[in-house]
Amino acid sequence: LMITDDGMKVLEFNVRFRDPETQVILPRIAGDLLPAFIVCADGTLSDALIQWRDEHCVTVVMASGGYPGSYENGKVITGLDQADSDSTTVFHAGTALSNDTVVTSGGRVLAVTALGPDLQTAVDRAYEGIAKVKFEGAHYRTDIAAKAL
Repeated sequence: LMITDDGMKVLEFNVRFRDPETQVILPRIAGDLLPAFIVCADGTLSDALIQWRDEHCVTVVMASGGYPGSYENGKVITGLDQADSDSTTVFHAGTALSNDTVVTSGGRVLAVTALGPDLQTAVDRAYEGIAKVKFEGAHYRTDIAAKAL
């Protein structure tokens, strides 16, 4: 959105399941999402009832060095298993398998999403997950949810 003298204007509207905006919503859904997809497909979405987890959720994106400009692919990624836990999920975006090793293959490499009983806990868990994932040139924002806190 852009706020102008004439009011708010929509610049872009997009929803893709790979985006951090969706990755921070999906973990809060309790139960099976398939029934909601079915009623959406058959036109009876008003009949859907999605249950939400009473938790906060935060997503931090890890990007390749140089992104959004030029960057190199093929950097070995380590720590993925350590970053995944009951409260933390690693979503892959710009990754690939090379000889059974996960490597970078895009600018936005992955996102670490974490749940917590409050916002501070969710933020702490996301950055704890980020700290476990390593690849050459990795960078990420350190101010996610700072204004909300």
